[in-house]
Amino acid sequence: MLPFTKKLPTAQPDARPALHQGSLARAALLGLLLTAGSAQAATGLMAEVDGQAAPQPEAGEHHASFEAWLGEFRRYAASQGVSERTLTRALDGVRFREKVIEHDRYQPEFVRPIWQYLDTAVSSTRVNTGREKLEAHRDTAREMERRYGVPAEVIVAIWGIESNYGSHFGNFSTLDSFATLAFEGRRRDFAREELLAALKIIDAGDIAADDMVGSWAGAMGHTQFIPTSFVAYAVDGDDDGHRNIWDSIPDVMASTANYLKRANWQAGQPWGTEVRLPESFDYAQTERLSTVEWRSQGVSAVEGTLPDFSSAAVIVPAGAQGPAFLVGPNFHSILRYNNATSYALAVAKLSDAIVGRAGISQSWPREEAPLTRDDVKALQQQLNRAGYDVGGADGIMGPNTRLGLREFQRSQGLTPDGFATQSLLKRLKNI
Repeated sequence: MLPFTKKLPTAQPDARPALHQGSLARAALLGLLLTAGSAQAATGLMAEVDGQAAPQPEAGEHHASFEAWLGEFRRYAASQGVSERTLTRALDGVRFREKVIEHDRYQPEFVRPIWQYLDTAVSSTRVNTGREKLEAHRDTAREMERRYGVPAEVIVAIWGIESNYGSHFGNFSTLDSFATLAFEGRRRDFAREELLAALKIIDAGDIAADDMVGSWAGAMGHTQFIPTSFVAYAVDGDDDGHRNIWDSIPDVMASTANYLKRANWQAGQPWGTEVRLPESFDYAQTERLSTVEWRSQGVSAVEGTLPDFSSAAVIVPAGAQGPAFLVGPNFHSILRYNNATSYALAVAKLSDAIVGRAGISQSWPREEAPLTRDDVKALQQQLNRAGYDVGGADGIMGPNTRLGLREFQRSQGLTPDGFATQSLLKRLKNI
């Protein structure tokens, strides 16, 4: 089973990849999206040193340090080929944004259950707006479907999830955000290279510095690309000579479709389908098998027949008591956009709803109280104490934690689905 993880901006353990939107979790990779890690700035307002809060620098001293860093970065950018004209126009107005650091350090108390995420992501309002957007831009969406093989409704669904169809893509200066994060954030090298990529986008004439806006984490425009993703995947869909994901819907749709195509989207295949699992199903399986092999285990479609996949996975994002899905290569392409099961399922089901396909029929275990991050840390600590090595206790449910939890469940005669609950935490504490 694929692990359930939460997004970017964008969403894993024990070593959660950073999403292309710039997620809050530790670690690498484009990915952007979407989630939380333990924030600790090496310099700045409340850096922890040996358990003691480091003293805050005076405002003037902090400003001078940032300006000195910016001067050094400017020389680096010039050495990488950014023109003096762009450096002057783009960096002369850049400022340190304390709000960005506050967001970077924020950790929500509760891990949001997937059903709550989907309630918002695939709400009736978002579905209806998606239908309106598809109708308004049908010719463009269909043209991008023809060029890239990605269905129009999937393009529109990603647009809806990423920025609520352009209504919420943020008003932070991308340059301010990455300069701030490169100076004082948790992933300085990452932010420094994103800032350089942003300057190269401006230098190429795709967007003016003042118009390059997005989320606090640097995700830009309707598609919520970070600069390196823009460089790699953005497309000039309206043939005006510029790649503009802020103002041009053809560019937005072309860039989204190109991203998925480059992520191995398989034209003509569905993302997957909701399935029923037999009572004897082994939830510890992590293999990707053919549809024939899954069918031989008793997996059946909730509606119609199973899609014909040569390689597919069964996922149960809320454990054995919640819905199950058979997901193929295109679901994994969506995960490349944002590596969180909740995100990919939201895109899949929003795209289905936009064109009138059925929603999820099986019930979610809504009676399960969510675990706080402290609860997850306690769960990890208890698993480690019981001999199930899950690594560090970071409060993030990742593959290692779920593997250890499944082993514990099996030892207790429980269904080993790796879904963490308050009752499992209580059982562990009582060992």
